[in-house]
Amino acid sequence: MKKVLLITGPAGDAQGWGDLSVTENVCQAIKDSGYDAQIAFVNTMEEFNDAIDTLSYDIVWSCLYYISDKSDTIGMSNGEWLADIFDAKNIPYIGPDAKCMKALIHKTATHDLLDSKKVAVPYHFQVAPGDDLPDVAFPAFVKPSYESRSVGINDDSVVNTVEELARQVQYIHTTFDQPALVEEYLPGQEYTVLMLGNGEHQEFIPGRVEVDPELFGKYPILKSEMRGVGITKIKPTTKMTQQANELCRQAMEALNCLDHVRADMRLDALGNLKIIEVNGIPGLKPLKSWSPQMFTMQHPSEQGPMEDYRRLINHIVTSAMARSGLI
Repeated sequence: MKKVLLITGPAGDAQGWGDLSVTENVCQAIKDSGYDAQIAFVNTMEEFNDAIDTLSYDIVWSCLYYISDKSDTIGMSNGEWLADIFDAKNIPYIGPDAKCMKALIHKTATHDLLDSKKVAVPYHFQVAPGDDLPDVAFPAFVKPSYESRSVGINDDSVVNTVEELARQVQYIHTTFDQPALVEEYLPGQEYTVLMLGNGEHQEFIPGRVEVDPELFGKYPILKSEMRGVGITKIKPTTKMTQQANELCRQAMEALNCLDHVRADMRLDALGNLKIIEVNGIPGLKPLKSWSPQMFTMQHPSEQGPMEDYRRLINHIVTSAMARSGLI
């Protein structure tokens, strides 16, 4: 029986699919699919190295980009990337490779790479402390360069003057100790596309992100408190299905994404879809995270959403094992 080693730690909720309870759900779903699984909760690099060197497994699935004790923010890594270690030790693992992971966690790098491949993204500028402010068209949008789950986004993220731009950039620098990403404000509907599997196992599932308008503030933007608590609902796309899937396919190909990755996108002022983020370790909280919602929307079973959840996890694991030559 093939065995999956799940790696998580204090930063699992900030960096990856969720906290320890979510990891336990993933573990159980793997076991219910006919594989074996074990969780290694690691606080330090020493604990991580001990886990991968002493435990028995066929493939690793990490909830972490790197080891950190931060449970609410990602920030910039000062340590080793776990995927680099997997590569160096020739350990099969689920998810994008190290090069892709590093690009995905750095939003400016993601935008730059996609832009170089002619994949539609907002115009954008990275502003580090001490940099001059860019000359942008207003309204513009300001967010941290190294965060996920809408961390650092609030009504002040939409800026309409140079003064507001300067104030929000300073907020990012001071609060998150990282560069700010200043980009085109996209006022339209938000969409997301889930990429599952590889080769013959690959599938794209598009969805429209819906929120009760009364829960928005001044602008229709998603803030961190709206994520993972059942406020955001994924609904079927209609006329945007083909365009959203194609944009996601282009991004996945440009970034070399593998196994389970999600591309988020919004309509600009002219009605064109542009990618705002690509998530290399999408959330896997049963029923509430977007991946389970989207899988149930596309593949509902008579047994209900938790059976759909098991089948989602099985799809990811089986495809990754096939890609790695394990089955």
